[in-house]
Amino acid sequence: MRRTLLVLVIALAACSKESTQRSTFSALSKEPISVRGWIADVETKSSGDVYRTTETEAARRAAVFQATNMWIDNAPYVSGGVAENGAFVLLDVPPGNVTISFSTPQIPLAKLTLTNVPGNADVLVPGMILKLDGTVTFEDPKALKVRVSTKPPPMNTAVGGVAVTPTQVAVNDMADRHDYLVPPSSVPVATVK
Repeated sequence: MRRTLLVLVIALAACSKESTQRSTFSALSKEPISVRGWIADVETKSSGDVYRTTETEAARRAAVFQATNMWIDNAPYVSGGVAENGAFVLLDVPPGNVTISFSTPQIPLAKLTLTNVPGNADVLVPGMILKLDGTVTFEDPKALKVRVSTKPPPMNTAVGGVAVTPTQVAVNDMADRHDYLVPPSSVPVATVK
């Protein structure tokens, strides 16, 4: 009888601990957003003795992008990743206020904050630059976009601290929200006359 009681107490304690751990994760949203874009570069400590060419810089960036991790705290169900060319996509991101964390070999933690993003939005973040101090800047802040297929509610939406007004687009234009964006090529293409 004592053994049975002891086993029940241990089982209840284990179940209680497991349910407590599960409750720290937020639930999957019924109106998830997608976040897409590309990392243009990752800041490095400059070294005067390094010879830099277009080819060596492209190889350096490709190696850094392959070693880059990204995640959203308390949202283990978010899927996505970083491609070899720096393009990234995150799906099933909760709407509202979100922090996306990036980790590279040179930068242990850089954070991109999204503020007041409406549900079912497609957030486009082209040309991100991850800085050594953990901040994120953009090559062209005017290129940031938040697309929605319904009339966006009046919100003070921001991406990385830059105010972005959500724009309404046709539902058919949102069909690509699961695709990686294609960053512009940084290697010059030879032209023949």
